[in-house]
Amino acid sequence: MKQPALGLVASAIVIAVALGYISLFDFEAFAGWGSYVLMCLIPMEIVVGVAWGANPDFASKLKQPVKGIVLVLVCAVAAAIIGPIEWQIAGGGLPSMTPNLMMLTITSVVVMFTMAIMFGGWPFNVINKNQIVSGILMWIACYAVNYGLFRVFFNYQFMAGAPVYVASLDPGGLFNANMATVFYVTFIGVLFLLLHFDLWPLTLSPTIMKQPNLGIVWTLLALVIGGGAFFIGVNHLHMDPMLFLIRVPVPFIFGTIIVLNMLHNSLFANLKQPVKGIVSTIAAAVIGNILASLYGMLAPTVTGTLALGPPANDYERWLASALLGVTFPFLIFYAEFFKMWPLMKSDK
Repeated sequence: MKQPALGLVASAIVIAVALGYISLFDFEAFAGWGSYVLMCLIPMEIVVGVAWGANPDFASKLKQPVKGIVLVLVCAVAAAIIGPIEWQIAGGGLPSMTPNLMMLTITSVVVMFTMAIMFGGWPFNVINKNQIVSGILMWIACYAVNYGLFRVFFNYQFMAGAPVYVASLDPGGLFNANMATVFYVTFIGVLFLLLHFDLWPLTLSPTIMKQPNLGIVWTLLALVIGGGAFFIGVNHLHMDPMLFLIRVPVPFIFGTIIVLNMLHNSLFANLKQPVKGIVSTIAAAVIGNILASLYGMLAPTVTGTLALGPPANDYERWLASALLGVTFPFLIFYAEFFKMWPLMKSDK
């Protein structure tokens, strides 16, 4: 099969598998441990896919589907290591999922994207030239940095009195934890925005394109653009933060994965920047919102009726988890680890 038919068929298959997985749980189980387990996979998935190019030395000679299976198992081992650690540190080892634990897991993905893509693995690939070692060092550092930021920025006092609130686990940071989480996701949405533009106009400056300059400039742009979008949506338009989350950054990120990873950036390959970036961005936003609406229509069948809006934001949490917590890692596994085997033939 050739693009874009290849990407469309592959996406449909993965989405069906993801919805099948979601249907195995009731809402509380899915919004808790069902999505937590998969989100623990994602930081290592980024290491394998980005830092290791989905082709580390120990798997480079393997053929599909064995290669894909091995790479997924690497992520599973990483999740089996970090999952219990974060559960004890942020979740207090409690049997029920705490907001602290879930949000710490979400933000670890944002931090890993920043380290692996914005900073291109710097400084870990300078500290150690071995691809495998530098990737593991980055993975460890991701969780250390993320926890430090979590302690500084996240505050759960607004939940005081609710059954899910545990005072001893509240880091007592600077900002409302819901607002902080939405800001994190909006911030990382700008990472995906610049990928549509192939990093234009940053590519016009050789100095900026060197690390850590690129990472610093990209981060500042993400803070300004993401912060501006967040301020307009939440503060100026007075949108509920969770509603803003599922209307703006989440569908855009999801649509970007479809356009860039599943369709191999084939839709507008003949266009030049910045026109290519503009139309690709629009396509990602449209495709992401269409798929988000599709998930929303299927939610009652897959999981059951969900309450929209505060205080629980059940629907918003379900949709964000379904798109980015479950379907996103499945899409990357299939597109990058399995190279869309058997729809697309590959020797590796």
